[in-house]
Amino acid sequence: MNEPFESIARGRGRVVLLFCAALFGAAGCLYPGAEVPYVQTPTEVVTEMLRLAGVNGNDLVYDLGSGDGRLVIAAARDFGARGVGIEIDPHLVAQSAESARRAGVGDRVRFSAGDLFETDLSDATVVTLYLSPELNLRLRPKLLHELRPGSRIVSHDFNMGDWPPSQTIRVTSRDRVSNVFLWVVPPKTARAR
Repeated sequence: MNEPFESIARGRGRVVLLFCAALFGAAGCLYPGAEVPYVQTPTEVVTEMLRLAGVNGNDLVYDLGSGDGRLVIAAARDFGARGVGIEIDPHLVAQSAESARRAGVGDRVRFSAGDLFETDLSDATVVTLYLSPELNLRLRPKLLHELRPGSRIVSHDFNMGDWPPSQTIRVTSRDRVSNVFLWVVPPKTARAR
């Protein structure tokens, strides 16, 4: 395996990586600059992530690594929230914007091609993730620094190391069980992480 594939194999799992490599070769699995391959979150998991976070019409949901935009679109369409998707692949950003328009929520969501570490998250009330254990740990200081107390963070499958979640649920979809983790950002005085 080459170096980028070895680092991704630790993040999303060797099976997905090898399947992707077998189908598309090294270049087809990872957009240049991406640290994890694009893997869709099942619709059932999307819904449960948004429910667990208690998303409602007052929320601004940021999805970091938004892929095809399904989570941001569902937040707007099904929960009345506004949403922002950050994705490194401009083709997926364009696809997401078109999907939002077709879903009738184009006025309540936006998608940007960019680096999630360079994105200002201070307006978010909810941040959703499906990245990798390593990226979650690298993002944790940024999340705790930029998000206001009471903001919620929801991650599909990957935790935040030694920061225990407020709640964890298991969601079965297509014969696969996913863990969904929720954290609530504490007051500034309690952020020793």
